[in-house]
Amino acid sequence: MVYVPPEVVIKATIRPGSVYYFPEDSFNTIDPHYFIVINREPLTDTLVILVCASSKIDKVKSRRATCPANTLIEITPAQYCGFTVDSIIDCNYVLEKSIDQLVDKLKSRKLMLKIEMDINIVNKLRDGVLSSPTVEKYIKDLLA
Repeated sequence: MVYVPPEVVIKATIRPGSVYYFPEDSFNTIDPHYFIVINREPLTDTLVILVCASSKIDKVKSRRATCPANTLIEITPAQYCGFTVDSIIDCNYVLEKSIDQLVDKLKSRKLMLKIEMDINIVNKLRDGVLSSPTVEKYIKDLLA
């Protein structure tokens, strides 16, 4: 097998809908989560904007009960074959990463690349973030 440096792997494959599976240091769990890239141009943008999937649908809905309905996107395994259970994306919370941070996670074998998500779902996720009352303007500007 040919070795491909992690930097080349990330830069060659990152696009809207790229899905990464990794544990996030800022979360209070060591369990990995699915993160979806929603930037239009993630390779050239200053930040990679990611949204996170959760299988705890009722918990997320309860926590975000006052947020617009279109900021909570439910996705079934039939819609995205990378998921094994029904999941929800809370578009009121985004994670910002640099390309270098993703490369470092891949280097340390903490990040796995998953099958790309359909662009129609990614567009719904992006619209959800743009509709969110909790997401900062500079992130919305990057996504607009």
